[in-house]
Amino acid sequence: MKLPEQAFARLACAPAVWVTVDATQGSVPRDAQTWMAVFADQVIGTIGGGHVEFEAIAQARRWLDGHVGAPVVRYPLGPALGQCCGGVMHLRFEPVGAADVARLQQSVVVARMPVALFGGGHVGHALIEVLGNLPFAVTWIDSRDDIFPATVPANVICEFSEPVHRAVAGLVPQSCVLVMSFSHAEDLDVIAQCLLRQRALGDLPHIGMIGSKTKWATFRRRLGERGFANTELDQVACPIGIPGVPGKEPEVIAVAVAAQLLQRRA
Repeated sequence: MKLPEQAFARLACAPAVWVTVDATQGSVPRDAQTWMAVFADQVIGTIGGGHVEFEAIAQARRWLDGHVGAPVVRYPLGPALGQCCGGVMHLRFEPVGAADVARLQQSVVVARMPVALFGGGHVGHALIEVLGNLPFAVTWIDSRDDIFPATVPANVICEFSEPVHRAVAGLVPQSCVLVMSFSHAEDLDVIAQCLLRQRALGDLPHIGMIGSKTKWATFRRRLGERGFANTELDQVACPIGIPGVPGKEPEVIAVAVAAQLLQRRA
């Protein structure tokens, strides 16, 4: 259960003070709209840790004890709290309970970047575990309907497609595409379909394929024979993942690929 769901489930049973980063100036540990829920005996979420969080928790629990203060408090991190960040955080304090859950659910919605993952192999499974905790909306596609696990993270939708490349037409616009099927023939067809969509719509900002430079050289030649120009083929990234991360274990590759997606999201 992710942090928001934990907080909402607990709010059904106990009151809390919802602490939100209302605004910031300069260097601070977390951005505006970051939150934490402070209960009498538990804290869910974080606004950045350190002394500022310690002070905010203490202030929130004073609210829980009935000592209501200013709804927004200014915290200069350097001079007042001795934190090296040196910026300023404005924190909003709000008492909440079960009746506030629906409203809070709307306030903590994170903009999720769409990702289309073709392939349910070892790396695909490892990548889903990583992306399930990150701000992505993942469509996980395979031509084998029995390859998907019984449960997946809340931000993942599983889609069976036979043939697998048929799913490209229905991808959410601005999807980042990752191709890692069990078959080189499937990989080739998916890449070709993505390039055709790019030629028509230009709405796939990232097309990445797992594999070596040798694999991509072979694919590049075959795609060229299908009529794709070099400028079109240059849109495909292969290998995928941020460079400089050694290791070929599925979990290592998954982290490198997720990091590359986070760079694109930024």
